[in-house]
Amino acid sequence: MSTREASDRNDPVIETLDQLAAPMAAGEKPRDAWGIGTEHEKFVYDRGDHHAPSYDEEGGIRDLLDALGEFGWEPIVEGGKVIAMKGADGTVSLEPAGQLELSGAPLENLHETCAETGRHLAQVKTIGDRIGKSFLGLGMWPDKTREELPIMPKGRYEIMLRHMPRVGSMGLDMMLRTCTIQVNLDYASEADMVQKFRTSLALQPLATALFANSPFTEGKPNGMLSYRSHIWSDTDPARTGMLPFVFEDGFGYERYVDYMLDVPMYFVFREGKYIDAAGLSFRDFLEGKLSVLPGEKPRLSDWNDHLSTAFPEVRLKSFLEMRGADGGPWGRICALPALWVGLLYDQGALDAAWDLVKDWDMAGREELRNSVPKLGLDAPIPGGGTLRDIAGQVIDIARSGLAARARLNASGDNETGYLEPLTEIVASGKVPAQRLLDLYHGEWQGDLSQVYKVKSF
Repeated sequence: MSTREASDRNDPVIETLDQLAAPMAAGEKPRDAWGIGTEHEKFVYDRGDHHAPSYDEEGGIRDLLDALGEFGWEPIVEGGKVIAMKGADGTVSLEPAGQLELSGAPLENLHETCAETGRHLAQVKTIGDRIGKSFLGLGMWPDKTREELPIMPKGRYEIMLRHMPRVGSMGLDMMLRTCTIQVNLDYASEADMVQKFRTSLALQPLATALFANSPFTEGKPNGMLSYRSHIWSDTDPARTGMLPFVFEDGFGYERYVDYMLDVPMYFVFREGKYIDAAGLSFRDFLEGKLSVLPGEKPRLSDWNDHLSTAFPEVRLKSFLEMRGADGGPWGRICALPALWVGLLYDQGALDAAWDLVKDWDMAGREELRNSVPKLGLDAPIPGGGTLRDIAGQVIDIARSGLAARARLNASGDNETGYLEPLTEIVASGKVPAQRLLDLYHGEWQGDLSQVYKVKSF
């Protein structure tokens, strides 16, 4: 989740609704300036007993963050505590229960993206070797209850932890027990954003299936392949889901602004502190009627904060965020941006991908989204068939898009090789969660502690 550093008193006050679309319009970039921003989370655990370390314990999360300073990272402090580190490779931050996230820098190609991931993993593993910690690449804690997990000292998390049980049954699970991989991508214009948003939103369930990696809860199979994705079905309906309006005529920046104005607030950030505004209306804030800040109108930074508090399958800020994938190993951290860059950053590939999904009806899209956490590639697609029937075709389109980009590394290789983990999944017919279940019921004989040996970085 986003990490705020300081309030800016020079930030402009929002006086008109037209200003609300400004961050989205400001994201428009010419094709040669499009970047790739990859975010990935992993679970931190103690090598001795597999517990999730607290912030303050010896060798805990605070010590892990502090040690990143050895590699040139600089601290971001909130309330006197280091809650993130910033550097040339982006920001290393904390999720609510100590999951460690790299929000990578915007990079020009996938070779740079995968190298960035490798640097980060090498650094945290070096520190982990010294303090007795390791890192687990799954979509959900396989064996931890909520009560066994620590809470990190970040103000926005305190607010969210209080609010989540009011609006859904699994919001605390989302915060405390899950990890994801995301990729953030650019667009050239409002029309380009619309086509990319529609295409990626329709195909987001395919990413969920290919990356499904969370089949265990509290030490046993949970009946799902991506329980992380299932959790979003009852986290907070006001800020999650498939956004039917994206597929309607007239969709664009203004329509997304309307949606965000109807998303209830979480907080306002002032003077380095988070003010609880959970459930309040940003529309009231625009009129100076926010009960926790009476008479004050929002600044542009408040709106940018608010844009980060909706969690649909694809999210629009000044770029598009692909949000459908479970956490996983290094190869799949590289494969997710490869999939979406291949589909969205070449016009021929984007047109071909949109042609696959443009005739799907909204009821079918919703059914697909709802069934994919349990069924994976066997989830039904609108018009008949399953995701399995189109998965290879979609990857082939992505491969053609990457080949057309012709971004070469020092060895002369293009970016298509990063798709190989997905090609292998489709060829085998088994998503990662199904392989874990095979191990659990077979070689492991029900001993889930073996997952720490198999799925650690």
